[in-house]
Amino acid sequence: MLEEKVVNYLTRKNVSLLGSSILVGVSGGPDSLSLLHFLWEKEEEWKIKVYAGHVDHMFRGEESLQEAEFVKVFCEQRDIPFLLERVNVPEYIKKTGTSSQLAARECRYQFYERVMKEYKLDFLALGHHADDQMETILMRLTRGSTGKARVGIPFSRSFSTGFIIRPFLCLERDEIEEYCIIHNLQPRRDPSNEKGIYSRNRFRKHILPFLKKENKQVAMHFKRFSEELEEDEVYLRSLAEEKLPLLVTQKSGNEVVMDISAFLSIAIPLQRRCIQLILNYLYQEMPASLSALHIERIIELLKSPHSSGNIDLPNGLKVKKSYQFLHFQLNFNPNEPFCYEISKMGELLLPNGYNIKVEYINSEYETNRNCILLDLASVSFPLIVRSKKDGDRMSWKGLKGSKKVSRIFIDEKVPIQERESWPIITDSNGDILWVPGLKKSIHSHSNTNSGSNLLITYKKQ
Repeated sequence: MLEEKVVNYLTRKNVSLLGSSILVGVSGGPDSLSLLHFLWEKEEEWKIKVYAGHVDHMFRGEESLQEAEFVKVFCEQRDIPFLLERVNVPEYIKKTGTSSQLAARECRYQFYERVMKEYKLDFLALGHHADDQMETILMRLTRGSTGKARVGIPFSRSFSTGFIIRPFLCLERDEIEEYCIIHNLQPRRDPSNEKGIYSRNRFRKHILPFLKKENKQVAMHFKRFSEELEEDEVYLRSLAEEKLPLLVTQKSGNEVVMDISAFLSIAIPLQRRCIQLILNYLYQEMPASLSALHIERIIELLKSPHSSGNIDLPNGLKVKKSYQFLHFQLNFNPNEPFCYEISKMGELLLPNGYNIKVEYINSEYETNRNCILLDLASVSFPLIVRSKKDGDRMSWKGLKGSKKVSRIFIDEKVPIQERESWPIITDSNGDILWVPGLKKSIHSHSNTNSGSNLLITYKKQ
């Protein structure tokens, strides 16, 4: 039974809602509506006060207004205080350049924080469930997340005047749907949940059904995996916090210097977490493009026999090796110019979180916007990967003359904040071969021809 399962889960998590005030984030969908109904039914028994908060993101015009009205009526019928915020998220996206999902989340949480402060509430309750947890863990593992991020969605964390809690993480989606039927809740359905353009929807529609077919208990296995991993992470993080002061020789607001010999003397799991702690300290907000690959590259640099070397991380953070010390230096200008040479096959991690890979290929290969084929005989090494320069121009097939790269950025609608970190690939003579994802030069092939070709790919890590 859903009610008993949730109560037992809260007890196991040592969370008592007795006498508390709770804001429930309600979209009108099955998960949040069920959570609101569940807590409303517990008001008298638990002596709690429940509030409903709804954000209209203004993505779908009249349809989203109707959803807000639905939640409002639902609350009025049950005497639940209803708090509505209409946010022009499309306009917010234009101003910030963030993705639609991230922009909606930021606006939503800003609203929740204001409400909790205004009403001095104890908890923000959200309707995430075990299927959401599966999706999140799989997405983050696929993306290359590190440390605590691999745990997935936390059951609880501090927020505003109290805590965020997710009482339904112990439930599967089917259990919530059944609860809606039993209580005749008739939730609203967001059509964007069916769109394949969102990665979460692709995992939900294709990966989860396969896993559940393999094992009906898979959601609960992921839940247990998440909880065990979180416990392991907390323990290892505490050990790393004890070790880190012994490794760091210098620390300021935008620089940390570490003793390499001392660092290499500790266990590898602690090495990774010490680096993560340093990155957490230097970054005010961890970049989404930062992945486990970056941490592995830092460890490779530390173990390298060379006495010097450097790595550029997202948002202007540089890692420099100098003899026995490793310097983490945060440059507050994430758009600082960069320039790298590629003299052989291999991979290059760029400051914007993307990866450039260069390899020989002599088999059939169909290209797309994120890769380019070049005739090896016509390529002058070393290749140069750099940020744009004033006056950059390039030519491509079908174009008479050449065109400014700055004009290409405008034509392709590249956000202004991304242009300074967008890579330009040239040969050793300075001729532009490729603006990744945008334009290929006259030297590119549409597919392999006879002989050896050079394949360069550009993808996010």
